[in-house]
Amino acid sequence: MTAAIPPDPRRSTRESGVLLRAEGLYKSFGGVNAVQNISLAIPAGAIFAVIGPNGAGKSTLLNLLSGIYRSDAGSMVLDGIDLTGLPAYRRVRHGIARTFQKIRLFKHLSAIDNVVAGFHIHYDIPAWQYLVHGTAFRRNHVRCREEAARLLAFMGIEQRAYMPAGSLSYGEQRMLEIARALATAPRLLMVDEPAAGLNAAEVDMLFERIQTLRRNGITLCIVEHNMDLVMRVADRVLVLDYGQHLFEGAPAEVQSHAGVIGAYLGGQMK
Repeated sequence: MTAAIPPDPRRSTRESGVLLRAEGLYKSFGGVNAVQNISLAIPAGAIFAVIGPNGAGKSTLLNLLSGIYRSDAGSMVLDGIDLTGLPAYRRVRHGIARTFQKIRLFKHLSAIDNVVAGFHIHYDIPAWQYLVHGTAFRRNHVRCREEAARLLAFMGIEQRAYMPAGSLSYGEQRMLEIARALATAPRLLMVDEPAAGLNAAEVDMLFERIQTLRRNGITLCIVEHNMDLVMRVADRVLVLDYGQHLFEGAPAEVQSHAGVIGAYLGGQMK
């Protein structure tokens, strides 16, 4: 039985078209050009994948889009909102959330408290109530924990709700990080290597959850090495090589593109 993500009243409808557009992005570290003149357009409601060999600039691109890094040049627009120069926390408020290749959780907090932490971006509780725990704080606390429990159930880890995040298995930590990102009510969810370290059953569950998120109106951008997952789930695929645009197209086009096969896999793409 496929879990259904709980409806979120904070997520507004949007017009069809491009949700996120980036033009001419550059990022260098010393003498290394990690991202060079990358442009992309992620359609609203789509699953957009970014692939490429190790060191191709995939995670750097996500860091630029999410505001972890500031681009050396280029522009980014989210549904008419200019993101250029905005810090990461402000991009989250506009609807961008992400997970990381190297899992970043509060390891000593429980799983449910990790998810609750994601809700703070959307609630404005007077600072003094965090000390005195007034009515607004208590009401917000109950609501956040109820919503966090639903997100844990959606990701299949509700039975781990009160365990320390650091004690969860690697696959469970991956699912927890996605649940925490969903707590921010994203319009665009970017996930970096979500299938890394997962077994076959966990990858299948991840595939189902990604499809459910798309059906519920969330646009996804996925960086992934698992080509089977990418080819099953993506609508469009951007291929990077040495920080540069190599090819973009539908999964079937990527599979048959000679340049992609040669640069990315050095032979045959399966």
